[in-house]
Amino acid sequence: MPFSALPRIIARRLTDITPELLREHGIRLLMLDFDNTIVPYTTDCPTPEMERWLIQMNATDIQLCVVSNSHRDRVPEFCRKYGLDCITHARKPFSKGIRECLSRYGIPGSQAALVGDQIYTDTLGANGAGVMPILVDAIDNHNFWLKARHVLEMPFLFAARKRRIQE
Repeated sequence: MPFSALPRIIARRLTDITPELLREHGIRLLMLDFDNTIVPYTTDCPTPEMERWLIQMNATDIQLCVVSNSHRDRVPEFCRKYGLDCITHARKPFSKGIRECLSRYGIPGSQAALVGDQIYTDTLGANGAGVMPILVDAIDNHNFWLKARHVLEMPFLFAARKRRIQE
């Protein structure tokens, strides 16, 4: 698979990703990063807007699965509450968790996308596994390391700036 740190689509937040946008690209399975994509690292309570989005997306023909590097119980607990399937210990940017998700759903990589807030895990992992990478802005860069990572991602964000969807 190609090695690339460039996302195919960039959005401000996960709730900007619509079923229509995904269908335009032939996407039937949307893999979701958890921390700083659905909720901040510091909580497992989604905003009302995110909660509505999860409910609306669950009502479509697009399959959803959280694919997270997390080892904590909060991810499976959140997923049970919102009727989502999940894969933890995904080891992104390696393709282990992404391949497991594709196999679980029986969907080829060409019909799947992975949305997340990090280029060095989510975008690289998606590109390496042959699924469409979608990058969203992090919900909250609350510490030095998250801010530093964002600065290191800026050249890739600049290179892919024309891929940002309009809100």
